[in-house]
Amino acid sequence: MHLTGPRLSAVVTYLEMTAPPVIPAPPRPAVPIALLRTPNIPVSFYRYLYENVGEAWLWYERRRLDDETLCSLIHDEGVEIYVFYVNGAPGGYGELKKVLDSQVDLAYFGLLPEFIGRGLGNFFLHWMIDQAWRSDPTRVTVNTCDLDHPRALKAYQGIGFAPYRRETQEFVDPRTEGMFAGWQDCRPIQATENH
Repeated sequence: MHLTGPRLSAVVTYLEMTAPPVIPAPPRPAVPIALLRTPNIPVSFYRYLYENVGEAWLWYERRRLDDETLCSLIHDEGVEIYVFYVNGAPGGYGELKKVLDSQVDLAYFGLLPEFIGRGLGNFFLHWMIDQAWRSDPTRVTVNTCDLDHPRALKAYQGIGFAPYRRETQEFVDPRTEGMFAGWQDCRPIQATENH
């Protein structure tokens, strides 16, 4: 499908870690939490997590997918999805994907808006990275862009990821497709017209 319309650009930073982090994990949060792997996660629950975690950061790619396509991606044998519960409610999720036998990618990671700024993200990130290293890869990767949380890049570097590539990507503004109707962002986004 070829989409046309006003375009946005974002600088994407690709990061890697070639050894488990040496920085000690932060203490377990004082609130009741649970971290559960959800094999065969229902597509409707996945969409709830993806859309609510990613709303503020303009996550759009998987919103475009039909249920069958999305189901095949999230139920792939190389994918592990973990839900972070806070006081019994879903507070965020992380998704690991085995890219090669020796590489694991932190494909998605984030908290629902109500749980940001409560000291939970750093603990959850360390926990997810520990899960990534369980299969003894030689490399763990992640990427972020300047539309993500303003502290995302610093958080990844703080745990031990190092940037290895940056690129600018252009994409059709998903707000023109009826997504994110109420989306607001105080950061300027460079918009270009697709000719």
